[in-house]
Amino acid sequence: MNWLLIGASNVAHEWIVPAIRAIGDEVISIVSGHLERAQDFAHRHDIANFSTDLNQALSHEEIDAVYISSTNSLHFEHAIAALKAKKHVMCEKPMALSITDAKEMIFQAEVNQVVLGVNYHLRNSAVIKKMRELIVSDAIGDVLTIRFCHAVSLPEKLQSWRINTPAEGGVVLDITVHDIDTLRFLLDDEPISVSAMAQTGLISPNNIPETVMGTIAFAKGTLVSFYDSFTAQYFQTSIDVIGTKGTLLARNTLTQHAVGELQLNNIHGAQTIDIKNENLYVSSLQKFKNATQNRGQPAATAYDGLRSLEVSLAIQQAIINKTNVLAVTGE
Repeated sequence: MNWLLIGASNVAHEWIVPAIRAIGDEVISIVSGHLERAQDFAHRHDIANFSTDLNQALSHEEIDAVYISSTNSLHFEHAIAALKAKKHVMCEKPMALSITDAKEMIFQAEVNQVVLGVNYHLRNSAVIKKMRELIVSDAIGDVLTIRFCHAVSLPEKLQSWRINTPAEGGVVLDITVHDIDTLRFLLDDEPISVSAMAQTGLISPNNIPETVMGTIAFAKGTLVSFYDSFTAQYFQTSIDVIGTKGTLLARNTLTQHAVGELQLNNIHGAQTIDIKNENLYVSSLQKFKNATQNRGQPAATAYDGLRSLEVSLAIQQAIINKTNVLAVTGE
């Protein structure tokens, strides 16, 4: 397939262009709000066309698919334009900033008979896929609780709107959305209520949440505690899953890199699980490509994107209202 990139972003530069080419596809055009940025990106990646005119770029028949990594507030506008142009769309998270907009994106994909996926890359982690497999196989029994720690030190080059723009920034829409999608994938279950508190003031000049801690209750009874942060120096991410027959301990797996370790503890003792790590983005883009050829679904579907957005917005509301629990309907 031939791809158009919308947004000359860091993730597109480091991960997406190489992944698209790794599955045999090509990037033939880049659109950015700044012409010099688009030109520089095109030259660095040997992309033939660059522009600030999205509609003109979408008018080219040779474009099969669009990858969107513009700022959060532009995802909806850019996705709708691409979907109405009958292009397949892989959108970065969060897919939109409102539930209404997310549902409209899903509707337009259906009407125009194109594939809409959301790039929740952690579903493609070999460690996380193995954890799901072990949970499904009853290796640790019923899952009682999970401790989810997804805290990082946000590099200065990635801060900008993430810590400066209240409407689209903050740790919840940048990191917690990943937690929710990963948890839904691991448990094959839906959140039903959340509680949360936030911390700010270290790097954000506008009191945007930099750290959040909270709980998520799932329909089948699993209780999750989560800790997400932009300001955790020298911290290693982790997922601890406690079941009625054992535990799963994952370390250094909530990352873009093909790394991570997994340990299973049960009546037989501690066992290190052999993991064959693979590029998360190559896996994600291959599944998306397969979906455009009617061979399966994207790793994270548009509905998955909607659900993670719904729960993230509920967490944000819980922070604002300082309430203990905020119901999530899932409707």
